[in-house]
Amino acid sequence: MAERRRIEGFAIVSADGMIADANGVMPEALKNDADLSFFAAALDRAAVLVHGRHSHEQHANSASRPRLVLTRRVAALAPARDPPNAILWNPAGAPLDEACAALDAGPGFLAVIGGPTVYRLFLELGYDAFHLSRAARVRLPGGLRLFGDDAGATPEESLARRGLRPGAERLLDAVAAVTVTTWMKPAA
Repeated sequence: MAERRRIEGFAIVSADGMIADANGVMPEALKNDADLSFFAAALDRAAVLVHGRHSHEQHANSASRPRLVLTRRVAALAPARDPPNAILWNPAGAPLDEACAALDAGPGFLAVIGGPTVYRLFLELGYDAFHLSRAARVRLPGGLRLFGDDAGATPEESLARRGLRPGAERLLDAVAAVTVTTWMKPAA
């Protein structure tokens, strides 16, 4: 059996813990150049990206990145027409290692980039690290929570409940008050 890939999550949330507004759209106010640079650099090191049908990163290297797109529209695995280098994956029909093998991706970690259903699935599977960016000056009342409902927990509470511990908060953009904290699974 192949060794399990390291799983890392990436998200930016508003001050109230939302990843999108009430319409499910990531507003411009939540997009930050410093955070996008941090995010793009990390994705350049990832072997596989995982996201839902409506999530994407829209970077210069996006088309070259191998990815799994979660969907219930296929029984297990199927090639995607767009984007290139993508496999449609239904976790109910195929295990994660089989989906990764179908991509024939090189070594490296798996980057989970959204949305709530995908973040929640990997919360249950177990993140090795989660890079949680926060835009402290943005509020999205009634928006979409990072991990879905998760009993109304904040993103930090959800990560802590799964045994992850926060590292030091790093300031990405002082003017916009955007920070990132990497939550890690403790060493065994």
